[in-house]
Amino acid sequence: MTRLFHLRTLIASTAFVGMAAGAMAAPNPFAAPSTLPLQAPRFDIIHDGDYKPAFLQAMAIQKGEIRRIADNRAAPTFDNTIVAMERSGRMLDRVSLTFYGVYQANTDDTLDKTQSEIAPLLSQHQDSIYLDPKLFRRVETLYNERAHLNLTAEQMQVLTLYYQQFVHAGARLSPADQTKLRALNTQISTLETAFQQKLLAATRDGALVVDRKEALAGLDDNAITALAKNAADRKLAGKWVIPLQNTTQQPDLQDMTDRATRQALFQQSWTRAEKGDANDTRATIATLAQARAQKAALFGYPDFASYVLYDQMADTPAAVRHFIAELAPATRAQQDREAARIQDTIRKDGQSFTLQPWDWMHYAEQVRKQDYALDENQVKPYFELNTVLRDGVFFAATQLYGITFKPRHDIPVYNPDMMVFEVLDKDGSTLGLMYFDYFKRDNKNGGAWMSNFVGQSKLLGTKPVIYNVANFSKPAAGQPELITFEDVVTMFHEFGHALHGLFADQTYPIVSGTQVARDFVEFPSQFNEHWALDPTVFAHYARHYQTGAAMPQALVDKIKKAATFNRGYNMGELIAAAQLDMAWHSLPASAPRQDVDAFEKAALDKTGLDTALVPTRYRTSYFLHIWSNGYSAGYYAYLWTQMLADDSFAWFREHGGLTRENGQRFRDLVLSRGHTQDYGPMFRSFYGKDPDIGPMLRHRVLGTDPN
Repeated sequence: MTRLFHLRTLIASTAFVGMAAGAMAAPNPFAAPSTLPLQAPRFDIIHDGDYKPAFLQAMAIQKGEIRRIADNRAAPTFDNTIVAMERSGRMLDRVSLTFYGVYQANTDDTLDKTQSEIAPLLSQHQDSIYLDPKLFRRVETLYNERAHLNLTAEQMQVLTLYYQQFVHAGARLSPADQTKLRALNTQISTLETAFQQKLLAATRDGALVVDRKEALAGLDDNAITALAKNAADRKLAGKWVIPLQNTTQQPDLQDMTDRATRQALFQQSWTRAEKGDANDTRATIATLAQARAQKAALFGYPDFASYVLYDQMADTPAAVRHFIAELAPATRAQQDREAARIQDTIRKDGQSFTLQPWDWMHYAEQVRKQDYALDENQVKPYFELNTVLRDGVFFAATQLYGITFKPRHDIPVYNPDMMVFEVLDKDGSTLGLMYFDYFKRDNKNGGAWMSNFVGQSKLLGTKPVIYNVANFSKPAAGQPELITFEDVVTMFHEFGHALHGLFADQTYPIVSGTQVARDFVEFPSQFNEHWALDPTVFAHYARHYQTGAAMPQALVDKIKKAATFNRGYNMGELIAAAQLDMAWHSLPASAPRQDVDAFEKAALDKTGLDTALVPTRYRTSYFLHIWSNGYSAGYYAYLWTQMLADDSFAWFREHGGLTRENGQRFRDLVLSRGHTQDYGPMFRSFYGKDPDIGPMLRHRVLGTDPN
């Protein structure tokens, strides 16, 4: 996934900032652009205590910039209004992009406190820009006269987006409704921050503590050693600690042979944020859902989903529900076939119990071994993280786009595990900087994501500084960094987002790179996943970490064949999560406060899927995407963009596959366009027609087209 923290979508300028510009005793490291290459953050001199005063100073500065634009007595022009707004808030961009990069991946008590204090101020700051009547009149005047302004295509798009964003932010509401909106925005921002912090603590505290080594049967020695280190880090002598990842299912369930331990781990995951303690998220969620519905009602929308989807490729909740409905029947049929096969395996294993969610991953692996003769432990030695990155992810990008990568050891980082590379374009010029932060930590949010420390803009003279973050298990000291094939796919996925950002070629920040709709932003990343199994790419990186030998073809064939298994499960948990998201955000403002557990059950029962056996990928209580990470009414985007990605890869295969010519065409028509065009025409310019669900069904559900 990508997380976007751009000034125009996250922050703006408030009447209350608490500190005037120039009131600081010493220069803040964010007060001027970084002197490092491409203005990379100065992690060598930035301290936790710098962020809050930088936020306050930056908001005060931008407040003055915006005031001067609004009060300008000259008639509005594109330059003195739109371009001036694009140039405003430079310090605020610097501090916000850096802060949220660190806060999401390497937080601590000070950063948590800063986020709690700053989030409502940033919300108010945004309101004070978009609800400024004088500023809106200037934008509206330009929009009404747009046909006579002799604008370029990109400028016309920028003006249109500004007008739409002002209207969508409440510029046309009555003063009374604007007052209500400001209060709701502050409340929503505060609740989102509270949810995120509760969930991080709940996930950390929800780790399973194991007292007996025998209970870990099935895990290899390296994994057990790592779990013992987890316990030692928590000062739990003689124990083992299994940390939770963000999803419902947990990786260790695949190998564990002790059923009681599997059940305990699953239950810890399932109930992590429902313990009835200070980290229980349900009350926060119930209030947040109501506040969002009330906000949508102010704009005349029937629900928050309708409010959110106004600028998405899908356009309406009805279109999303229709799309998901097309996937559900084939997915349920595939789930039933998979469940029957797994239940048969349990019986043949001499067991009489009925398949439960905590058994699925373990016995699915047995089926994989039996039907496809694939053992994950045979595979992992061929996936050493650095080799996958260098000879897989980078290699594919070089073959497709001609770009190359140079390690940079002189760029400071916020954690010693990180790597930094300079990215060189096909002509040898610097394209951008790329950071990688791959290993799991207790103070890191779950999942994987991409975002920018610096955005690309010809207007501002900036090039992209981008990071990828993941949550791979860190090996014990001295052990190789071996990863699963799922981790390999995650690396390709997040780097697909990075390519979208690296190839940005826009003048204006608002349309640059990944500043696109949620149901388009995952398209480049899902597309890039396909290269993980491309024969040329795979052969280049899948090499034994000790001998360098290529993976035997028989094992390669098994991986590709095994990739067709469990498709019903994988698609089902995504559909359930998307349906759950849409259900929550389809509530009208008149709906009463919901009982979270009861609402969730009712929503999942309507999916047509066996959600008791194939649980939703994220439960309501730990669904970080929709309650805090900007995917509210947008989780369907992962499915929607799978369709776009599978269509595009089908096009590549029909036109010669992994070639520079094909890569350049994709770069020119999709990856370098940002949001300079509407999404339908942009996709059709590459694919030649509207999206087609056929390749997705074959690849993602039926398993008849593994790559």
